Amino acid sequence: MSTHPQATRRFRTSLLVVVAGLTALAGACGSAGNRTASGGTSGGTTSAPSARSAAGSATKHTGVVDVLSAGSLQILMQDTVAPAFKAATGYTLDNFSAGSKDLAQDIKGKIKVADVFVSASPTVNTSLQGTANGNWVSWYAAFASSPLVLGYYPKSRFAHDLRTMPWYQVITKPGFLLGRTNPAEDPGGVLQAEALDETAQARHLPALHALATETKDEFEETALEGDVESGQLDAGLMYLADANSDKLPHVDLPGVHLAGDYTITVVNGAPHAAAAAAFVKFLLGPTGRAEMRKDQFAIVSPPKVTGTGVPASLKGALGS
Repeated sequence: MSTHPQATRRFRTSLLVVVAGLTALAGACGSAGNRTASGGTSGGTTSAPSARSAAGSATKHTGVVDVLSAGSLQILMQDTVAPAFKAATGYTLDNFSAGSKDLAQDIKGKIKVADVFVSASPTVNTSLQGTANGNWVSWYAAFASSPLVLGYYPKSRFAHDLRTMPWYQVITKPGFLLGRTNPAEDPGGVLQAEALDETAQARHLPALHALATETKDEFEETALEGDVESGQLDAGLMYLADANSDKLPHVDLPGVHLAGDYTITVVNGAPHAAAAAAFVKFLLGPTGRAEMRKDQFAIVSPPKVTGTGVPASLKGALGS
């Protein structure tokens, strides 16, 4: 605020200045009371940001969590879990999916850095436990399972047969292109070969034994579903959750009772331990479970923990 150049000589002008000053002061006080929460207060009284806003900002973080997950979880992790986890916590999920056995070898060989390891088989975790294996894993929790099915290309020339005939008869027809994963890389591949062998023995079908031992029909886990989805393969042995996430029709395998049993752990020495704990809590929490149920995972509740050394911050989430 400025005064008239001759205010000191004229009483009337001086009085006007005083009045103007008082008016401005009153206006300033009034405007201070009308500022919103982003700039201060609302409604003419001063108040702190709402507890809800404060709590929301307190739960947001920055940084990355590095997750190595079974290939059958790739779409779930990247398309649904990653954005939901980011929105809920602020952390960014950096997921890499492949055969669980391959991922374990990558951890042991220090080829890939992992905060969290999610496997499709409990036995894979044992290859990371103990001094001889580098003490990468001390505990793991089984949290979900999914049965083995035959997912198929909906426009395959064999699609009608798969819907109307026993699956084991259709896959041995001339020209049928079947895909499965390498048992040496993926525990799912072990189950797939077992399913073929069991059915071959039960149905007296030597041709299925041959399919269980061939290598030309072996694919990387993440590539298998894509090849079925694009029609390069007529069908592939996969988990039900896999078929659902890829929106592939499937047929069950009567008489075959094999499933992928999913486990999760925080790798010892995880570079981003806080983000890793947040991810485990999220995946095993209401939102994560809801997303898994959409793909028809069978949820293990509470998760079944094997081993010792679960961090105190995770005992509630793991029910231990």
